[in-house]
Amino acid sequence: MKFLKTIQISALAVALSTAAPVLAAEHPVTGEALSDNQTFTYRVLDEFPTLDPQLVEETVGGDIVRDLFEGLMNQDAKGNLVPGVAESFTASDDNKVFTFKLRTDARWSNGDPVVAGDFVYGWQRAADPATASPYAWFMELTTVVNAAKIIAGEMPPESMGIKALDDHTLEVTLEDSLPYFPLMTTHYTLYPANKKVIDELGAEWTKPGNMVSNGAYILTEHVPSEKSVRERNEMYWDNENTIIEKVTALVINDENAALTRYLADEVDFTEVPAGQFPRLKKEYPDEATSVPRLCSYYYTFNLSDSGPEAFKDVRVRQALSYAIDRNVIVDQVLQGGQYPSFNFTHQKTAGFEIPDIEYAQWSQADRDAKAKELLAEAGFGPDNPLKFQMMYNTSESHKSIATVMAQMWKQKLGVEATQTNMEWKTFLDVRGKQGFELARGAWCGDYNEASTFLDLVTSGSGYNDGKFNNPKVDDLMAESRTMANPQPNYTMVEQIMAEEMPIIPIYHYTIAFMLDPAIKGWPYDNVEKMWYSRDMYRVAE
Repeated sequence: MKFLKTIQISALAVALSTAAPVLAAEHPVTGEALSDNQTFTYRVLDEFPTLDPQLVEETVGGDIVRDLFEGLMNQDAKGNLVPGVAESFTASDDNKVFTFKLRTDARWSNGDPVVAGDFVYGWQRAADPATASPYAWFMELTTVVNAAKIIAGEMPPESMGIKALDDHTLEVTLEDSLPYFPLMTTHYTLYPANKKVIDELGAEWTKPGNMVSNGAYILTEHVPSEKSVRERNEMYWDNENTIIEKVTALVINDENAALTRYLADEVDFTEVPAGQFPRLKKEYPDEATSVPRLCSYYYTFNLSDSGPEAFKDVRVRQALSYAIDRNVIVDQVLQGGQYPSFNFTHQKTAGFEIPDIEYAQWSQADRDAKAKELLAEAGFGPDNPLKFQMMYNTSESHKSIATVMAQMWKQKLGVEATQTNMEWKTFLDVRGKQGFELARGAWCGDYNEASTFLDLVTSGSGYNDGKFNNPKVDDLMAESRTMANPQPNYTMVEQIMAEEMPIIPIYHYTIAFMLDPAIKGWPYDNVEKMWYSRDMYRVAE
């Protein structure tokens, strides 16, 4: 991927910044008539564990935090970098030193200016072992000087390679040459933090009324496992061009109940339940949509000491993967345009070429035959059936997929897979502590480059929940960071994964959803689905 050394404000941003304050009558750029009701209500599957940017680890919380806070850079509707708190940046010739110029009108919701020191504090906080950030490893991936040693407790947070040259100039020094580093700054782990507020309130600082944020919205209400509400931040530097006044996230655990509430006009956005997209697309062609999403769905084997002895045998892992008919899952169960996958990195990742995976070229009949052969070689059969527990977080779609997988294994291999589901927060805790045998996993890219997926299977990754450990993979990924063209390394890593099978790749995501046609500005072409409520608006009906 090639990046410009500097980034300037997009044409749309220029148009918005020079436009008059938003009026209720029409959109200042498109001229569309606007509704008097500038609200957006959407459904989420589970309650978020936290809204602390340095502690968030999942998409539900991340979507909310992206409204409440703002990092150095943002993304536009196509996934391109656009200014956030930073108006521009420059990079050294070796892509190791990045200097960001911060806008002077950025404010926290309490009126305090957002300064370079707030980013220094936020980044140091993310890496500090005392914070116990589940995303601390992301700081290590940035290769910011000393980040890895700080995370390991070997150096103090103040030694990190990030400096406030003045209130509006931030200098970041990397250990490796990372031309895609600016892409990483759109991630919430690298958002600023208000030290004064956090020091004063401690863990209570994220509650409504306490939270001081710098994004387009502030948190005004939170009812655990029911809803959270955010409303326009009058202190936001571009508040005059923010149109949506109020955003509500409703926790609805049942996907069919969510669809019913959408059809009753109670929510503006919800994902489509498994298997229903073709029908809904026919009945609601202007509302049902499926587009690629930079996420991969998989199951991970527990290869740690606490995992089943059977899974230590690569033949068992290969057999279980081969026996899964991925076309049945995507075409008959999900029916939302998903892509069957035999590799981990999403096929729509920028600059990535899917490598040749041998078993992907076989027919399903050949894969089934090989699976039976491998499992027999490993000592499992009718007189000694393989038994294990598969775990997923509560969802009708996850349940349907797990049920079909278990049936395939039973019918083809005589395998007895017991299913168990858990509430999201418990699921994350159990999986993260290796309290499972086989567990569902899904990874959404933190930035649009293959390393966001493949770093997950390195031994030091904080989300390598199966504890796969292959020194060759570690070396290849470390080397890839300084390569002008890392694709050969990515190919080798994917091929090693296909041989060692630490995970069972199932499919590459699309997102099939229902969206009220009155809501405009949704980023259909952003494969990361990094959406911002401030970019949306409701037109008059």
